Amino acid sequence: MLIQKEIVLPPFRRGYHLITHLIEKELPELPEKGILHIFIKHSSAGLSINENADPSVRLDFESFMNKLVPENHPLYTHTMEGADDMPAHLKASLLGSSVSVPISNHQLNMGIWQGVYLCEFRNYGGKRKLVLTMIA
Repeated sequence: MLIQKEIVLPPFRRGYHLITHLIEKELPELPEKGILHIFIKHSSAGLSINENADPSVRLDFESFMNKLVPENHPLYTHTMEGADDMPAHLKASLLGSSVSVPISNHQLNMGIWQGVYLCEFRNYGGKRKLVLTMIA
């Protein structure tokens, strides 16, 4: 069985946002076993699986990535779309545009402290589209 669905996330401010619940509510009943592949259709935002309990982790992600990939770096030539645009593309490439989650016993099989993050790298990224592909 293969099910594919495109969903639209509401706009999020710049930062790291848990979206596991938004994804789960869009899925039909999960199979006993399978894989859920999640792909973001944007080049200035990314996806990650990480800590879902302590919000300070999300702040640390933001601080570290901003230090690693700063705005207004003199090497950037792609600057027409604002100071946050080129760093957003680089951050998205570093973290990636997709994640896969195993499905076991009709549930997403992540660790107890794991969740799916939308990593919004633009100050005003707007709505983001995800493609959810479930393979059972």
